[in-house]
Amino acid sequence: MTRQVWTPQTLYRAVERRLPRVSKPARYTGGELNQVVKDWDQVAVRVALVFPDIYDIGMSNLALAVLYDQINRRADALAERVFAPWVDMEDELRQAGLPLYSLETRHPLADFDIVGITLPYETLFTNALNVLDLGGIPVWSAERTTAHPLVIAGGHAVFNPEPMAPFIDAFVIGEGEEVIHEIVEVYKTWKAEGASRETLLYRLSRLWGVYVPAFYRPTYDEQGVFAGIEKVVDDAPLPVVKRIVPKLPPPPTHFVVPYISTVHQRLPIEITRGCTRGCRFCHAGMVTRPVRERPVDEILAAIETGLAATGFDEVGLLSLSSSDYTHILPLVQAVVRRFGSRRIAISLPSLRIETFSVDLMEALGPTRRRGFTLAPEAATERMREIINKPVSTAQLLETARAIYARGWTTIKLYFMIGHPSETLDDVRAIADLAKAVLREGRRILGGRAKVHIGVSTFVPKPHTPFQWVPADRVATIEAKQALLRNEIRGRGLKLNLNDPRETMLEAWLSRGDRRLARVIYRAWQQGAKFDAWNDHLAYEAWLEAFAAEGLDPAFYVHRPRLIDEPFPWDHISIAVTKQYLAQDYLWSQQRKTRVDCRRRCFACGILPTFAGIRHRHPGEVWKCPEVKRPPRRKDVFLPLRELAVQAD
Repeated sequence: MTRQVWTPQTLYRAVERRLPRVSKPARYTGGELNQVVKDWDQVAVRVALVFPDIYDIGMSNLALAVLYDQINRRADALAERVFAPWVDMEDELRQAGLPLYSLETRHPLADFDIVGITLPYETLFTNALNVLDLGGIPVWSAERTTAHPLVIAGGHAVFNPEPMAPFIDAFVIGEGEEVIHEIVEVYKTWKAEGASRETLLYRLSRLWGVYVPAFYRPTYDEQGVFAGIEKVVDDAPLPVVKRIVPKLPPPPTHFVVPYISTVHQRLPIEITRGCTRGCRFCHAGMVTRPVRERPVDEILAAIETGLAATGFDEVGLLSLSSSDYTHILPLVQAVVRRFGSRRIAISLPSLRIETFSVDLMEALGPTRRRGFTLAPEAATERMREIINKPVSTAQLLETARAIYARGWTTIKLYFMIGHPSETLDDVRAIADLAKAVLREGRRILGGRAKVHIGVSTFVPKPHTPFQWVPADRVATIEAKQALLRNEIRGRGLKLNLNDPRETMLEAWLSRGDRRLARVIYRAWQQGAKFDAWNDHLAYEAWLEAFAAEGLDPAFYVHRPRLIDEPFPWDHISIAVTKQYLAQDYLWSQQRKTRVDCRRRCFACGILPTFAGIRHRHPGEVWKCPEVKRPPRRKDVFLPLRELAVQAD
């Protein structure tokens, strides 16, 4: 059957007739301030940047904005945005036989040279398939030819790329600011030559940080346990080492300004990347090492330019731990001096639990005092030692007193249940600690004091010290949540809990092997999409898909792993060694903590990798704030078999 050819004009005329029938039609029109529209015929490479969720969420994704800025700076390429349509718009497109299109020039998705999909979290996997299908692109990589776009994917969810491997032509592992230009160059040369699709994939595989799954084959033992990855192309890299940007480029400032409210209505400026805290559950903290910081002057200039270009009245200074930014106090003081009179709200997310963090927020001035967020993650000091977040309860209460004393009326506390070795007493302690914080607030503010408690469920993520740990079962999660509902009640307390089924889905997808691709495909065929949305999670469809493919979901998430068992993601290197992660896991069982890496280097493996690429760049870019003192012990990198003996 011949695919109907749509021009941007005829396609959008057909779409316009249907927009009055959908919610928030401005999601689908484009035309916003600062969008970049280039002459389609005057560029060599056309890239569709896909965020596989609705416009309201995708427009707040910083990675998408960074890539949009980087590509559109080139004279020989363009980048346009594509988001997943909401169900009402999808129905309109499918009923009319209309393809999904870009917002800038309204070209069908299949007309682009490269389709780049951002996957920050696993519950977007079925949406990614849905977007490809709506765009007229085969969802299986093996079914694509040179007539189809190259489909690439990146984001934190692809540090285990295997569940999505059969759908994606090439993954970008790690940071994209530099490698996206190399991908464009490779594609441009290949396109001019008219070479084969296999040639394109081979050339992409030669790029640092690019994983082409077709060049690798997973193996399994007789029990069906993952045994390893084999190369089917002799010189394919193994392992594939994540891409590291040695020096953060200037941040984007001319953000596209949405027509409708989005998740974050602010100017986002990343002040630092990476984290040295070493929380054992934290995937982001492990995969974004090492720490790199932007200079204060560059941040201030970006705020000045960004505010003028967008009209936003809020700035988010983003990082995994804002208090750890080396020049945080001078930065805050400079921000207040330059922008304090403009009534601009400044937010500092991810602050440490200490009074210094409160002082920082106080220094930003009396703008919009919303809730102050603290994330102790666990409520007992025993559990905080296990997860390597050694904050004392006394320190937490002292910080709470400082927050209430400075005029904040609401403290938001974030916890996780399901940590390794957790007991019901540890869960009950969440309620006790929340009530203790509220008591501190009432002593200072009376009845105006409030505590909001958010409790999520731990998922043992790849490339973390807890990747060997089984996840809680649904019944166990529900029992813990019931305890919290019973204990956290009354005036001034508000409790938010996540759906245990979402936890299971996230765990399956983040810990799966390549066999899960058939499960993802079957679940999508049975209607699974928008899995991150409570009211759209088709949990039964997922269970049926597992059963139909002969796979047991419990196999992936509920069994403990041997310390030297291969993982489906072992061929992806985050440059933090598996030996280090295993040792840290064993330390957790002994309640041994690690201090901040800036104070002492524990030889996780990132610094030798980091040093290895110094020679390719000028020396002045290597002002890494991490301490590079060697570890005290000579046996940090014990073989996994010796670590297994320790575990026994």
